[in-house]
Amino acid sequence: MTQTSYRHTTSIILLAGLLGAALIALLMLAPTASAATTPEDLSAGNLIRGESFSAVYYYAEDGFRYVFPNDKTYFTWYDNFDDVKWLSDSDLATLQIGGNVTYKPGVKMVKITSDSTVYAIASNGTLRAIDSEQVAEELYGSNWNQQIDDIPDGFFSNYTIGSKLEFASQFDVDVEQQDASSIDDDKGLRPATQIELTSSSAPMTTTIDAGTAVRFTNTGNDNIAIAEWDRTWGSGTLEPGEHYSRYFTQEGIWTYYDKLRDQEEFTSSLIVE
Repeated sequence: MTQTSYRHTTSIILLAGLLGAALIALLMLAPTASAATTPEDLSAGNLIRGESFSAVYYYAEDGFRYVFPNDKTYFTWYDNFDDVKWLSDSDLATLQIGGNVTYKPGVKMVKITSDSTVYAIASNGTLRAIDSEQVAEELYGSNWNQQIDDIPDGFFSNYTIGSKLEFASQFDVDVEQQDASSIDDDKGLRPATQIELTSSSAPMTTTIDAGTAVRFTNTGNDNIAIAEWDRTWGSGTLEPGEHYSRYFTQEGIWTYYDKLRDQEEFTSSLIVE
């Protein structure tokens, strides 16, 4: 596929960017205090933002918020901002960021600004290089070269490279879109395992599958600061009601304790299989 062919998309890309910027500007009107949402009222799949900045996030099954890096990414998933819920800046800050949202599979083709290679997008941000203009046309029609977005080089690391598409039969645009019914499904996100912490007793040993998120919540009345025994990770100080989440992808036994108390008395283990 030639670089010349891709240049025909420039004016369309600029127009889309201007339209997206105009729509995002509409979100700058802050709601009344009574209209604001609290973290306790959120459900997986909600779209959220804070008071001071226009960035929109996806609140996922695992309890993390995922960032839409730009308006182009957002509009592959949603048509408008009607369902975005507002949180106070302080409440938004209690929700940890899990990463960036990638393009919805099948909706667009993409390339990066410094490389002419054009990719179709499969599940979980998997990029599949399109081998020829013929394949692109079979997949996206005669105006295929108007359906390519540039991804800034800095966002390219959000994606992974899959196998090349040498034939159109190797990729089904409609099936890819249908399978990505939500960002949770696309990323394979699932609810986090919940572990409650108090200053009076250590939690029981918990076993989880590798790749699972765990949310540690301080349900007691005193501050807690858990840390892995060798201090390879830790929560920092958690006040009553606060929580800390992280993904455990490496198999093994993780022993942790409360740094604010005797290391031998408050010790528990997380078994990752």
